[in-house]
Amino acid sequence: MARSGRIALAQVNTTVGDFAGNAARVRAAAEVAREAGAALAVFPELTVCGYPPRDLLDLPDFLERARQALEELARPAAWSKGIALVVGFPEAPDGAPPPGVYNAAALISDGRVVAVGRKSLLPTYDVFDETRYFLPAGASTTAAAPEGLGVPLGLSVCEDIWNDQRFWERPRYARDPIADLVRAGAGLVVNVSASPYAMGKAPLRERMLSASARDHGAPIAYVNQVGGNDALLFDGGSMLLARDGAVLARAPLFEEAVLVCDLEGGAPLALGLDGRPLPPPPPPPADAQADEVLRALVMGVRDYVRKCGFRQAVVGLSGGIDSALTACIAAEALGAENVLGVAMPSRYSSGHSREDAAELARNLGVRFREIGIEPMHAAFLAALAADGAPPLCDLADQNVQARVRGQILMAISNDTGALVLTTGNKSEIAVGYCTLYGDMAGGLAAIGDVPKTLVYRVARAANARAGRTLVPERTFTKPPSAELKPGQLDQDSLPPYDVLDDILQAYVEERRPLEAIVARGHDEAIVRRVLRMVVQSEYKRRQAAPVLKVSEKAFGEGRRFPIAQGYRY
Repeated sequence: MARSGRIALAQVNTTVGDFAGNAARVRAAAEVAREAGAALAVFPELTVCGYPPRDLLDLPDFLERARQALEELARPAAWSKGIALVVGFPEAPDGAPPPGVYNAAALISDGRVVAVGRKSLLPTYDVFDETRYFLPAGASTTAAAPEGLGVPLGLSVCEDIWNDQRFWERPRYARDPIADLVRAGAGLVVNVSASPYAMGKAPLRERMLSASARDHGAPIAYVNQVGGNDALLFDGGSMLLARDGAVLARAPLFEEAVLVCDLEGGAPLALGLDGRPLPPPPPPPADAQADEVLRALVMGVRDYVRKCGFRQAVVGLSGGIDSALTACIAAEALGAENVLGVAMPSRYSSGHSREDAAELARNLGVRFREIGIEPMHAAFLAALAADGAPPLCDLADQNVQARVRGQILMAISNDTGALVLTTGNKSEIAVGYCTLYGDMAGGLAAIGDVPKTLVYRVARAANARAGRTLVPERTFTKPPSAELKPGQLDQDSLPPYDVLDDILQAYVEERRPLEAIVARGHDEAIVRRVLRMVVQSEYKRRQAAPVLKVSEKAFGEGRRFPIAQGYRY
């Protein structure tokens, strides 16, 4: 039996287009919530179809299947008896003007949809392009209190709660839908969200939601999606806030949960979709940010592999820090038995690189192969010189080696059905220190949004989480090198990584002009050179594998620059 004022925040991991699977998660979470005495269970944005559906919303059949799935969830059933639901879905009402769809939240009670709240504020920044797909709501929706809850609801969707006029120095929109809901009598603001993860975003959300509850004098039930869909990672972190802004309950990050809590306070209960209590969070690690990034990437790799229909992954192991971290992520995400590490030494590979790659594989327990590329490398050079052509230049020879390695990994992928994870970091991808169809070959760039300096920290976090050495200590301490020619070091071609990463942070993520970056203490010539490299490498990034997003500005769909252009530094 429902207890008065008890609700459940159901942060579930949906898959875009998997209507049956998403509905099954709703039913499972609702049953758990009902058994725990909740009168209302709230689910994330577009739960019915998964977020973000993108151009699938242009397909009439997709929208029809979403409508049917919502109708099925609303039919009277034993699993929903005595509990109301708020579920995100794409609403396509007859006669709506183009694009004809609203991003909506349905309140389901007593076997029917009793109210629909539509998203008012449609973001068009970074990875968002919602005016392409949705109509904005002209008004906000309040609904009568579901039985057992005692307070009327204000239905809002994601961005609607991100425009508190008093919290933001420069609000994006003229209207504040939450203020409208409270003026209309909402006793509990319900916000269904699919807010992507980025470093530092979770505490920002909490400050913003706390300020909104306090400023508007109304409690807020915020439910965020969890899981990875393509490049976007969703961290969950759903929470219930009192009218004074205090956090009454908070769901864990990066895992599905049904958070059962009371509007008047009291100890919340975090349950899994199987109804079992979730373990309490562990103590904060020494490097909390690096550990958080690691957890995000593990979740992202696991979901990308699973949702794309793969079960295994293959990683090229160079003995360096980037491939080591990628292998650690893959092993935790998929299980060591489902990961193959492949070392591909050349005539220039050092003995320590081969040793470190093998030791990493042993430490992780992943399968391991070593395939020397010297015969293939030599065959390429001989074939290209067969008609009397001059020897390849130094750069071309280096790229041949990288492309031989890419061919080997893709052959293994084709033969075994395993997904190739590329190992390039954000620093390299930014300045083009990577080879098309070589080390860029693969299906997912697991650490492509992790700068080199952060790679070291996240790899340390992987060792710390395991409680033992996974990445060999020498991998941390030796100078980075592509080992494509004798005595090569990364720093022969690039500024020191601490310098490079600060310049890239300022330019890519903070969008600072050249003069402001120089004012941070950098040499102007180095800054100009780095910025030119970023601009000139756009064609490579356009052909890169999807990059798991962990920063405010990742390479990919959230950063759209032309390839053919004349803007230079």
